[in-house]
Amino acid sequence: MPSKVFPGEFSSLSAISDFVVEQAERMGFDEKTTYAVQLAVDEACSNIIEHAYGGEGIGDIEMTCNLREDELEIILKDSGKPFDPEDIPDLDTNLPIDKVGERGAGVYLMHKLMDEIQFHFSKSTGTTLVMRKKK
Repeated sequence: MPSKVFPGEFSSLSAISDFVVEQAERMGFDEKTTYAVQLAVDEACSNIIEHAYGGEGIGDIEMTCNLREDELEIILKDSGKPFDPEDIPDLDTNLPIDKVGERGAGVYLMHKLMDEIQFHFSKSTGTTLVMRKKK
């Protein structure tokens, strides 16, 4: 169960990406699946920095990867502003990309790239995002 803590800064995204790619490769994922996981994690971490913390250098992102027999589970924790995906309007996929609003596209993308995503909220411990990709 490899786990690391990264500063909530956009400059951390490269190290986060390297870490998740290493775990995906350990799972035996092909290049396409590894990229999908990498992209979903990048989007999630960017959202944490931008929306949960409201900017860089305010908090950390804790990342745990659980390698299971049939799936990779990635857990991201932050202590930023709670996030409720129910507050995000449904994405209109018929709109051109330049007409899509600022909110919702990232969560939609994470759902499309991963097999499962779940958000858990706690006033005392912050937000936990669990993402799973099956083998």
